[in-house]
Amino acid sequence: MNTPARRPDAVQNRTRIVEAARAALAESDHVHLKEIAKRAGVGQGTLYRNFPNREALLAEVYRRDVEELVTAASALLAEHEPMEALSHWLDRVIDYAEIKYGVLAVLEPAAWQDLVAHSQNPIEGALSHLLDAGKAAGSIRTDVDARGVLLLIAYLGRLGRGEWEPSARPLMNVILEGLRRRDADL
Repeated sequence: MNTPARRPDAVQNRTRIVEAARAALAESDHVHLKEIAKRAGVGQGTLYRNFPNREALLAEVYRRDVEELVTAASALLAEHEPMEALSHWLDRVIDYAEIKYGVLAVLEPAAWQDLVAHSQNPIEGALSHLLDAGKAAGSIRTDVDARGVLLLIAYLGRLGRGEWEPSARPLMNVILEGLRRRDADL
């Protein structure tokens, strides 16, 4: 049985709800559905028709961010040299991580562990794509892999919300510079 197509206004409402939730998470870990509905310009009934509970909404925010992060790798490589594409992608990772930690802070452990498990391989694949392009172009060290880079990036998760803004990008730049190939591979 086919699922009926959603009306365009229903799709727009759902998108606005997810965007409002994402914006709220960027500001605080305390996300209230009533406030999200107000920000999205929809009633609470519309919010609950799309997302039966807060966990479902936050999981959708997380999934969309992962999808956007993964698809960005190829698009960035089409527009930029590999090292510049990687730099832009890592900037997106910082934005993604800020939202990710907000989502994970409010979800039950079983729910967030499932989300993280399903996002790990696609993100690692996107990063591998960027690293491989840089290695082929001679701009990225050949002795690094996506898993190792993700482990380094994961340590940014130790930053508190107040430390995030002043510290995350400078630390990510240290990681990026460490990936840059010098005269010869180390």
